[in-house]
Amino acid sequence: MKIMDENLLNRNRNINRGFRGLIIWQLAVELYKYESRILETNKKLPFKVVAQIKDSVLSISSNIAEGYSRRSIKENLRFYEIALSSLSENYSQIFTLNNANEISDKDFDLIDSKLFELENKMIKMNQTLIEKINNNIEWKDNYK
Repeated sequence: MKIMDENLLNRNRNINRGFRGLIIWQLAVELYKYESRILETNKKLPFKVVAQIKDSVLSISSNIAEGYSRRSIKENLRFYEIALSSLSENYSQIFTLNNANEISDKDFDLIDSKLFELENKMIKMNQTLIEKINNNIEWKDNYK
């Protein structure tokens, strides 16, 4: 699945930037871009509402990156859980806008499908990390 420009993703690679290869991170970055476009075209929405929604969607990719960079499965999982919580917050905000007829059903449906896809991939990732923790598998934390 190609989501982003491979040249950009592979530029200046190192162990700390490995999160760029994660589909969940790429989907979260794309979700921010998509929601921003929809929100910015809706001039009726108050600035504060737009800012709060953009903060919640930006938090998803940010926490995925930070968790990955912690180099510990337990900390990685904790930040992925926070990212998943931000995703839920974002869904609630978008749902509320649609319920108040402040965004169209079409925009809601498109955002909801993107959120649902990311949510399911993140749940699967978290389940995998929990399995590793339960099996005492540690993160390879060397920088070789």
